Amino acid sequence: MDISRRRALALGGGAVLGAAGVAAVAGGAGAAGGWQPLIVVTANIGRKRLKKREPAILAVRRAVKSGDGYAKPLVGWQEIGEGDDDGREARWINKHFGSGFENIYEHKNPAQRVPISVPNEYKIIDKRVTKVHGGKKGVSPHRVITQAVLQHVDDPKMRFVFANTHYVAGAWNGKEDAHEAWRDRMWARHFRTHREEVLRHWRSQGFPVIWTGDVNRNGMPLLMPQHEKRAFKGGIDQIGWVPGGNGTELRLKRTKVVPMDVDGHNARVALMQIRRA
Repeated sequence: MDISRRRALALGGGAVLGAAGVAAVAGGAGAAGGWQPLIVVTANIGRKRLKKREPAILAVRRAVKSGDGYAKPLVGWQEIGEGDDDGREARWINKHFGSGFENIYEHKNPAQRVPISVPNEYKIIDKRVTKVHGGKKGVSPHRVITQAVLQHVDDPKMRFVFANTHYVAGAWNGKEDAHEAWRDRMWARHFRTHREEVLRHWRSQGFPVIWTGDVNRNGMPLLMPQHEKRAFKGGIDQIGWVPGGNGTELRLKRTKVVPMDVDGHNARVALMQIRRA
């Protein structure tokens, strides 16, 4: 559902910080100034070796070790149910991201292709889907940007927005066909919507925003050059973030890549930290 300006103002904001490894992160929830780990992953499952899909989802769940187990990542998924909608991918997400997570948009149209998995250290206090375009048959599916307003369960003032998206298929791939002009227009529309209706919208309410997505452009310009930071310098699978004004802060410590072996996409991981100043 869409969130009204009044509702957004009532919710306040939140921030995310980048962090090195989980073991290196100090601090605890509930106290201003304590840095906490926040693992962010963007994961495009892909369409080629379909038998590898469940192992790929499990690999994302095990992206970062923590003690004797694995840290719980905040994940933006792409291409879930796209092209081979057998329902298995959504079921596998719910299987491997079941206990300890809340999954949203994994089954629903029109946002099923970009669901989000949220660790239960965070409460989803609101969510919305922003439509970008309706797609074109045989060229690219419709595109949306899914968003969740997250609040730390032990520190309700620590709040931020997590957004996930997938830009138009085949854009900026160096190939030409009869639909290139349409792709160019839809990519530009997506970029504007991403900037204006997601990043600037939420920042105006005080929220920091972290976003994940397959942008289908290697060397994508910054959406907000004065504010935005990116975890990775290049590649079409990206993680970015912008600060807010609600006292929640973000910083990046390091990154890693997790092979998924379905097609050319690997999961990309930002080991971040978050705190409330």
